[in-house]
Amino acid sequence: MSGSFVIDCFAENRQPYPPEYTVIAIDVIRATTTATTALYLGRFVYPAATTDEAAIVAKSLKDPLLVGELGGHVPYGFDLTNSPVQVMALSNIPSGYFTNSRRPLVLVSSSGMPLVMNALDNEATYLACLRNYKAVAKHVAGKHNKIAVIGAGSRGEFRREDQICCAWLGDQLLSLGYRAEDARTEEIINKWRGVGVGAIREGNSAKYLYQSGQVHDLEFILHHIDDLAVVPKLKDNHFEDTQLAN
Repeated sequence: MSGSFVIDCFAENRQPYPPEYTVIAIDVIRATTTATTALYLGRFVYPAATTDEAAIVAKSLKDPLLVGELGGHVPYGFDLTNSPVQVMALSNIPSGYFTNSRRPLVLVSSSGMPLVMNALDNEATYLACLRNYKAVAKHVAGKHNKIAVIGAGSRGEFRREDQICCAWLGDQLLSLGYRAEDARTEEIINKWRGVGVGAIREGNSAKYLYQSGQVHDLEFILHHIDDLAVVPKLKDNHFEDTQLAN
């Protein structure tokens, strides 16, 4: 199957892409990296746009972990912030410490999870980050005709790290026989093709992590590039690794 794709930036209150599009949601710093890491560790991830939604989802699950941030702050009563490092650390806790070492995650974030909730009616919804962008591109190629690769904008900005990940994933789709639907998509790919991952350090998201004492997450992200074959796909109300499901 040949097809086409577009790269875009999510803006709050925007209309969803038409349902015939498959959406690949990207929020490198940090929601889609956190979710992909959790799936790699064998945990299901349940997205929620708000803390109220998270509470409702959590009531339907057995012993879930509430994970996330809103406006950069951990919501009251949450177990962890939106951090791939903190999620990875769960694998180092003895299994007897929790009643279930594979406790599901209910994930809230300022940008990434609202993007996901905006795509509930699309043909399919996937998550990508720098850890799995090649695996996601390879998986969707030939399965979906029209693809929207969408970065989770923040305060009206298409953040640098999300542009890079979108561009790299888009470049993969080009190599797999897809075509870019518009000039802006081509421009983003050309701008970031061959650029080193260190360019992310100059972005506003990276600066926030430095200023807020969360540089460990930035270093984790920059040192885990194309290292996972995890392909997170939304099934019913949660993400699971499509590779394992197959």
